[in-house]
Amino acid sequence: MAGRAPVRAVYPGTFDPVTPGHLDVVNRARGLFDEVVVLVAVNGDKQPGSGEEQRAAAVRAALPAGWTTVTVAAWRGLTADYCRRHGAGVIIRGVRNTTDLQAEQRLAGMNQSLGVPTVFLPARPELAATSSTAARTRGKASA
Repeated sequence: MAGRAPVRAVYPGTFDPVTPGHLDVVNRARGLFDEVVVLVAVNGDKQPGSGEEQRAAAVRAALPAGWTTVTVAAWRGLTADYCRRHGAGVIIRGVRNTTDLQAEQRLAGMNQSLGVPTVFLPARPELAATSSTAARTRGKASA
C-alpha cells in the first residue's frame, strides 16, 4: 500500500497485571498496524492494585526489546479522546469469549460514534482462559 499514511492503533486496558494474553494481542497488532500504543487506563469500575504509572512501567518491563513500534502511555479519560489527541486511527480490543464480545461491542459503538473504529482480535484458544483477575487471584494465593 504505497503512499498510505502510517496507522497508529491504541490498545487500552487496566493491565492489572499484564498477562500473556495481553502480550499476544499486542504482538498480533504489531503485524497489522505501523504503531501500537498500549494505553494503561483508569477505569472507575475497577480497583487496580496500583496506579496507572506503576502499571504502565510493568507493561513496559514485560514488552520484548525488539518491539520498537510499541509504546506505552498512561491515560485518565476517554480512549477516543486519547486517539484524537495523539493521531491514533483505531482501537484494538482482545476478546476471549461471547461475553467479552458483547461488552466490547457496546464500547465499540460508542467509540465509533466519537470517530474511532474498533478492531477485535480474538484470543488464541490456549490463552482464552487467561485474565488479569485470575492472575491477581493466583498472585494472592501464592503470597
